Amino acid sequence: MMRRVHDRGGWPGAGPITKAEHELTMWDKRTDAIRAALGAKRLIRVDELRRAIESIEPAEYEQLSYYERWIIAIKALMIEKGILTAEEIERKMAEWEACKR
Repeated sequence: MMRRVHDRGGWPGAGPITKAEHELTMWDKRTDAIRAALGAKRLIRVDELRRAIESIEPAEYEQLSYYERWIIAIKALMIEKGILTAEEIERKMAEWEACKR
């Protein structure tokens, strides 16, 4: 069986997993709130989110933080389920970025 990038146990040279607590950023909290809201509306389930996270390509997965993996997975699920299109998401992100300036 081929092991996926998220399956860290026993990888040679992988080193220990950092379990230290850290202060969540506002971005982390917002990502968690998005996930919670979508879960409350039954638009995303935990097992779907996990599958989507575990489906991120290994090279990309390694570059992302914990909550970045979540938001990439949430985006993929919204597109997969036909709730939003990639274009709608990108347009809203561009609008949001323009408002920050």
